[in-house]
Amino acid sequence: MAQETTVETEVEPEAPSIFFDADGVDISEFQWVNRLVIVFADSPADPRFVQQMELLEALPEELAERDVIVLTDANPALKTELRTKYRPRGFMLVLVGKDGTVYLRKPLPWDVREISRSIDKLPTRQQEIRDRRLTQ
Repeated sequence: MAQETTVETEVEPEAPSIFFDADGVDISEFQWVNRLVIVFADSPADPRFVQQMELLEALPEELAERDVIVLTDANPALKTELRTKYRPRGFMLVLVGKDGTVYLRKPLPWDVREISRSIDKLPTRQQEIRDRRLTQ
């Protein structure tokens, strides 16, 4: 009788995605937990939207380190809660802090480095950095 041998391979669990469609999202669920980067466009084919998503998808770990969730809304016909609240005109990038405050609105794509610098200047992020230093 032949013996069966199983080879166990370690598979690294995939990091949870930080990218979500804005349709049906209740942003109050993120307050005090995550910062939001919201990307609006009138169409998913908008070149600025495409460029912005490429920039964000290039360094998701940098955003995840800063507790960022990226919400996308490229369909104005859906009239999402986010569109009602932030009233974008065409392409717009919005940075919302953990406290729900809008810290940044940009009409052009921004790379992760620029977004990260803006986040790192926020008071709550400064406190997180200090707290992390104390626990190390």
